Amino acid sequence: MTDKTDNRFADRAEDAAEDQRDIQRPIDRKDAKAGADDDKEDGAVQAGARRYPEPPLPPQHQKKPGIEADLDPAPMYDAPFWKGSGKLEGFAALITGADSGIGRAVAVLFAREGADIAICHLDEDIDAEETKKAVEAEGRRAIVLKGDVSERAFCDEAVKATLDAFGKIDVVVPNAAFQLHVPEFEDLTEEHFDRTLKTNLYGYFHLTQAAVPHMKSGGAIVMTGSVTGLMGNKSLLDYSLTKGGIHAFARSLGTHLAPRGIRVNVVAPGPVWTPLNPADKDAERTSQFGADTVMKRPAQPEEIAPAYVFLASPQMSSYITGEILPIIGGYSGG
Repeated sequence: MTDKTDNRFADRAEDAAEDQRDIQRPIDRKDAKAGADDDKEDGAVQAGARRYPEPPLPPQHQKKPGIEADLDPAPMYDAPFWKGSGKLEGFAALITGADSGIGRAVAVLFAREGADIAICHLDEDIDAEETKKAVEAEGRRAIVLKGDVSERAFCDEAVKATLDAFGKIDVVVPNAAFQLHVPEFEDLTEEHFDRTLKTNLYGYFHLTQAAVPHMKSGGAIVMTGSVTGLMGNKSLLDYSLTKGGIHAFARSLGTHLAPRGIRVNVVAPGPVWTPLNPADKDAERTSQFGADTVMKRPAQPEEIAPAYVFLASPQMSSYITGEILPIIGGYSGG
């Protein structure tokens, strides 16, 4: 049995519950309509200088390290809309993983801004030659250096070859990477783990340590990080670890080298259409690559490369060091 006070509160509770249902009804109607329209309304975001491919992409899978010449569609790297204005005039740049993907796009824009380019690659000879031709088409010099960045001796030799060819080294872009997912944590072998760390961390360390003694004030190191180093990835445990390490390394090295006038920064991309990903994912997952970003598509390399120009050029970023610049296609609120 309830008293009158209890009844009063109970009645008000019933009224409040009905008020909540009244508020809910129009939202429910909108949600239902949105659900019905999902299939027809959600195209990829196209906010760039030209239209970019969007999922579903043709299903495809490659053996490592992946060949850009075999990708369908071909990555868009040449940025025909970009007008050079001497932001890197007279510079010499050393870029690892420059045969394809982000590295190739960076090489082309650096050349368009006035830099000569040393192109480092693993065994993708055809891709590397294509990058060389693209750099030379911009009126700049290019050399091609084949080797494994996980070996200190190759990094030393790459720096020496750059100095021999161009007489200087102004910008270093450690970019080469190894990425391979594992379905379960237990599948991550020590061999796999070692290869990832040797390429992604040792490679960056060896290259920068070899280059820094030859760099002058006004020089820049621009590393390639990743959204996985910011947010993690359940299938890329070792890769995410290395990318987070790169972010911390760059922040620390930027502080260390600041008195010498050498800036160190990171570009941290989200999904980008390069050979790295079809050489990791199976064909079906590759077809949906980038679909889960806010922009509902992967970036093309030419959408990422301008950030490297920005961070490399003393005209544009002289007061920036130790920063991580994410380019990930937006942040989702869930």
